[in-house]
Amino acid sequence: MIRKLLHRVFSRNPSVPVSSSYFPSAGAHIIPRKQHGITRDHINPCALKVTTGLQDAGYSAFVVGGAARDLLLGLEPKDYDVATNATPEEVRAIFRRSRIIGRRFRLVHVMCGAETVEVSTFRGSTSPDEDDGVTVSTHADEHGRLLRDNVFGSQEEDAKRRDFTVNALFFNPVSEEIWDYLNGYDDIKAKRLRIIGDPLQRYREDPVRMLRAVRLAAKLDMQIDADTAAPIGDLAPLLQNVPPSRLFDEMLKLLLSGHALACVIDLRTRGLHHGLLPMLDVILEQPLGERFITLALKKTDERVRQEKPVSPGFLFAALLWHEVLAAWNIRQTAGEKLLPALHQAMNDVLAAQNKKLAIPRRYDAIMQEIWAMQPRFIGRSGRKPFRLLEHPRFRAAYDFMLLRCESGEVDMELGKWWEAFQRASSGEREAMLLKDETQKKRRRGRGRQKPASGDTADTGGSVANVVK
Repeated sequence: MIRKLLHRVFSRNPSVPVSSSYFPSAGAHIIPRKQHGITRDHINPCALKVTTGLQDAGYSAFVVGGAARDLLLGLEPKDYDVATNATPEEVRAIFRRSRIIGRRFRLVHVMCGAETVEVSTFRGSTSPDEDDGVTVSTHADEHGRLLRDNVFGSQEEDAKRRDFTVNALFFNPVSEEIWDYLNGYDDIKAKRLRIIGDPLQRYREDPVRMLRAVRLAAKLDMQIDADTAAPIGDLAPLLQNVPPSRLFDEMLKLLLSGHALACVIDLRTRGLHHGLLPMLDVILEQPLGERFITLALKKTDERVRQEKPVSPGFLFAALLWHEVLAAWNIRQTAGEKLLPALHQAMNDVLAAQNKKLAIPRRYDAIMQEIWAMQPRFIGRSGRKPFRLLEHPRFRAAYDFMLLRCESGEVDMELGKWWEAFQRASSGEREAMLLKDETQKKRRRGRGRQKPASGDTADTGGSVANVVK
């Protein structure tokens, strides 16, 4: 081991400073493998290749952030980030299959086959915080939100620039040591989520950290530290200053975390839902709306935990359905015809949401198709059911209808009929249509009445069978 260390130090590129991975800084608490139990064998081969390659070139390199945290929690990291004292250009020169990305903070993506490891240079700062010594960039807007963050620094500065202590741990796969500058290791053991530095300042730098605190606490089964949680309610309006596209990305992570239901409940409790999904608080207080959304989130969580695919378009269709339903009923009450009223209601809701969440158009199309197919489930005579079965989005629309049945919005008989119709043979399906004459008359009668919320809604189903 000593021979290998001497070889690395004396055979390195003379233009490269001696790696700090060999000489711990005074502020780091070094935790040996015997104490934390993580070995290099736990590390993704690509991440191991990157850290080893950088250290062989004389730089320091550590697995950081969520990967180091998840390994300590006994979880399987979904991706790996590496932090180093090498600049992006120096990293790029070491790995042939790599590219520099980003403008706010330049990163390097190193590719190993189909895998990609993200490499960042230790971040520094330009001005010290007077209260706790945490350094921050002066490139911020009038609310304190960072606009540029492209300053390099030391490893300790990099640790202090991260969001939560549990995300500021550095694991060295070569020495199998964990470097801890901010007691993040103790916080992991205590199941405590604590922000780094002054919570007021850190949330102002990046308001999305408030959403991230809620998501990580639910995902990691941790309690948010009291000081970390205290300012969240008062600073919630700062989320209105976050670009809609970034807000959408963070909300999507939250909803697909496998703990969406717990997160949404916590968002409402802390006052973070206003402006994210408008009227979500009102919807959750309505008997039909609350049960519908609760079922949708619960089933989504189940699929994520079972590592089954989930369609974001389906999920957002469920979350926004009762806004569409309310607008649809208002238009029908005003005398508009059923289908034109539905399409206009869909357009109105999506236009309002796009200003807040910037939902990509590829999701808009899925949502609109699911919503627009709902009235078609009512027609169960003639060739209509056969044509509906052939629709490429049938399964998603059917699942949506089942979700409405389970929530009590639509009669469960409708869902059972369609379930039986799909399983039936061609002859049996024809027989089912013949028996449906009474239903056909009932449908005609309902068409002359004021539409009820359940009758005008599209059929929604369990999130368990989402179209990919």
